[in-house]
Amino acid sequence: MPETLKRDVALKMTIVTRQMRKHFDEAIAELGVTRSQWTVIAVVSSRPGATQRVIAEALEISSVSAGRLVDRLIAEGMVERKPKADDGRAHAIHLTDKGQQLTGKLSDVATVSEAAAFAGLSDADLSVMNTILDTISSNLCDHGIPLR
Repeated sequence: MPETLKRDVALKMTIVTRQMRKHFDEAIAELGVTRSQWTVIAVVSSRPGATQRVIAEALEISSVSAGRLVDRLIAEGMVERKPKADDGRAHAIHLTDKGQQLTGKLSDVATVSEAAAFAGLSDADLSVMNTILDTISSNLCDHGIPLR
């Protein structure tokens, strides 16, 4: 029975993650931003000056794919490349004013989306959930324990 329960929880986590992404994507559709674009914007917002390699690693995509996304966002005036002071070969990616404005709108949509997703849960429920998710994440990190 515990194995069945673990499988049920794992499946529900996957489904809920997908539902949350879909809900958010639908909510931002009117902003004209794709998931690929908003994820890059989110990385650059949380890590100003990130290189394309850092963006690619954060999004688990190739550096070439990250470069294409950055190029599109540059063309739309959302981000800009600046020479990286400590590495002449790399460029730091920064949000433009337009990108920062979009980040604010994305944050507003996220707040509404999170309110819908977590309706009916108390702060105590969310705290326990947060602790549980931290434990699961830690368990999945490479600590010399093979994943089965």
